[in-house]
Amino acid sequence: MARQHRIDLIRQIAESRGSVVLCYITGDRENVHTRIAPDVTEVFYRHLEMSGDCSQIDLFLYTRGGDVLTPWRLVHLIREYTPRFTVIVPFRCYSAGTLLCLGADEIIMGKMGELGPIDPSVVNAYNPQDPNNPTARIPVNIEDVYSYLALAGEKAGVCSNDQQVKAFTILAERIHPLALGNVHRNYLLIRSLAKKLLAMHQQPLREGRSEHIVDNLTEKLYAHSHMISRREAMEEITLNVLMPDEKLESLIWALFQDYAKEMALSEPFNPAEKLCGNKTEFEVVSGVVESLHGADAFIFSGVVERHDFPETGKVNVNILRQGWRTIS
Repeated sequence: MARQHRIDLIRQIAESRGSVVLCYITGDRENVHTRIAPDVTEVFYRHLEMSGDCSQIDLFLYTRGGDVLTPWRLVHLIREYTPRFTVIVPFRCYSAGTLLCLGADEIIMGKMGELGPIDPSVVNAYNPQDPNNPTARIPVNIEDVYSYLALAGEKAGVCSNDQQVKAFTILAERIHPLALGNVHRNYLLIRSLAKKLLAMHQQPLREGRSEHIVDNLTEKLYAHSHMISRREAMEEITLNVLMPDEKLESLIWALFQDYAKEMALSEPFNPAEKLCGNKTEFEVVSGVVESLHGADAFIFSGVVERHDFPETGKVNVNILRQGWRTIS
């Protein structure tokens, strides 16, 4: 990876901001994507220890989302080293990424910056079975459940207790009651986490603003795939969004483009293209945590093999290892 070029960009951003810059990229390359997960916490700790205490930390973040509890842990960890925490959003920062942003005093969003709703889909052993894959379970979106109940009340005129019970019974016949209980528990969890993260700001939010932000991000966008632009985030959702000046915008986008190119984010990963002869080992980077002091990568390691029996030209792919590795 072109680390030296990125070091120059990171240093320029840090000098412009008067901060320590930590980059966290969860790759969304087809077939080898990564997500925000608890295993990155120790990696963050390594970089934060090398950086030491400072007046401000800027987290450069690109992610499609992931585990909703990890942002809570990461924000607490980052704030052990600084009184002021900011997230820089060059492009996509969805779901758990947006949740992480809520714990920041300020969100710097470039023109291409995007946030997303924080209404996750939940899966457990009691979710409906996928008819196309008997071993898999169909995710249940939290807001889909509450929208059904709202639809029954607002549009179908379900208002009496008996009618409400009947509407819920119909739902429980389609989705296991314990799966519905899990949905409600996650609904309470995500709202609680969001409010607690917002409460960590240096400057407390005015009364009612926290509730407004959480309501918008959990209930009022109506589609989990909704892409929140910086103006919507600032003007409608009332997040603490800062638009960078032209120079900083250019640096932010150049840094993201460097990661995107090195990680080939726009190109599907096809292990068969790595095949030389009948058997080839491969490694592919699908996540990065990087600072001026070092770099860690999430690496998929595997082997691709060609077999001519029982089917000529058949290619098998096995992932042997996956995880974080210190690069420098």
